[in-house]
Formats: sequence, C-alpha cells, structure tokens
Amino acid sequence: TESKFRRHGGDLKTRSTELGSAATGSPVTPLLLASTTGKKSIVLSSETRKELAKQAKVTKEERRAQIDQRYKYLISRLADGIGLSEQQVEEAIISDDKFQLIEQFFGSSGLKKLIFFYQDVLQKLNTSLRSDGSTNSLLQKKLFISMGSTENIMGTCAFFLRTSDKVITASNVSQEVNFGMFDSTNGKILQGLEFFLSQVMAPALKSQENWGAVKEGLKSSQVQDFLHSVDKFMGTLSSSRQNIEDKIQLTKVDIDIDISSLQNPSDYIAAG
Repeated sequence: TESKFRRHGGDLKTRSTELGSAATGSPVTPLLLASTTGKKSIVLSSETRKELAKQAKVTKEERRAQIDQRYKYLISRLADGIGLSEQQVEEAIISDDKFQLIEQFFGSSGLKKLIFFYQDVLQKLNTSLRSDGSTNSLLQKKLFISMGSTENIMGTCAFFLRTSDKVITASNVSQEVNFGMFDSTNGKILQGLEFFLSQVMAPALKSQENWGAVKEGLKSSQVQDFLHSVDKFMGTLSSSRQNIEDKIQLTKVDIDIDISSLQNPSDYIAAG
C-alpha cells in the first residue's frame, strides 16, 4: 500500500513538472488540474507556480528589450487615444499572447492591419478559490491585441493601417502607418463606425488636396463619384442601425376591404 501511494504521488509530480516545462512565456495564472472525476481540483505546487511566473517574467523582459521607436510610436498613439499611460500600454503589449503580430505588422509586405480592443474582460481572481475548485471572476478593463474576428467588440477598437508594403522603420513609421479608433461600447459597432466615418473620415477625405495620380483633385469626376459612394454608404449604415434599433414601427390600419377575397393583381388594383 505504501509503495502504491508513493508511485501515485510520483506520477502527479511528474505531470505537474511536465506542465511547468511546457508553459510558454505568456502571462501566467495559477493552473488547476481537474481530476478524472471532475469533482476535485488539485492546485499546482508553489514551486511549479514560481517556475511558471519566472518564465513569464523572463519572456516579458525579452519583449521589453525589443521595444524601439516603432513600438513607442504605437504605444504613444494608443495611450493618447484610449486615455492610459504609456507605461500601462507597454505592460499590456508585452504581456499579450499575440505580441508577435506587431513584428509581423512591421515586416516587408507584412500584416495590413493591427487591431487592439480596450474593453471589459472577465478576469479570474485566483486568490478566491472556492471549495469546488472554481474561481471567482470579475469584469476588468483590458487592452489586448485582436485578430478582429475571434473576439466580440464591446468597447473601444483602436487600429493601425499600413499605407505601403515597405518595411516599417523608426524613421518612416509616422508616414507609413495610420492610426484610428472608434467606440463600440455595449457592442454598438454600427453606431461607432457611423460616427467614425461621418465625423472623421468623410471630412478628412473632402478636405484632402492630394489625390495621387488624379491631378484634378476634388474637381475630378472620379473623386466626386468616390465621395458620393462614401456618403451613400454612410446613409445605408445609418438606415441599418436605425432598423436594428427598432426605429421603424408598424401601426395597425383599419380597412373596409376583405383582402382574403383578392385573388390576382387586378383585384388588388381595383380595391386600391
């Protein structure tokens, strides 16, 4: 019995060690190992948690060392737009699982866009461990990198767009990268997009003097057609938003005609 108990304990320790060695450098929270019965949870040893935290700290410092003027440009734009300090933005970026996307964005012919969400996220409170092994959770504001399709936008969306396929360097980042953001609080993405287009993009386009190869600028019929299509799209966007918000209400109308007796178009025309 004694040897069996030791062997079982040894297996558990081995599994815990394997988990610790396989952990990446992303922000780490204490892990829980669920038993096969699903009724009990075993907390990893303090040594394992310390090792995971140590690995996470090393990775964050390695990422911090990569931050140059290109990163600082992004950080300053995010801090100004969202209302956080540059230190808070930097800490959020180096703690993000998708940190590598930033370098992919900077590369030659790299990612065309880099998206950040700033919104309430359900965070686990690891210090509040319940008797059943579960943890308490709390909604907290968090800035994180998003692919744009894997998370629902429920807060602020900030984005960077490349203007060419050139390598983004410290000297050209302010010319080659555009920054924008819109508010989608409570998931109202259409309202946020409508405001962004009508109050930011459309006025900027209509005041732009240089249209590249189009020498006539705003006088060009091509440019005017484009601006007209933008206005038309904003109108469609506004109409869609109002429809979703139940702005169109149908009212009951009393009529003296029994429409059940109408059989063909001519009957409807005669009844009208």
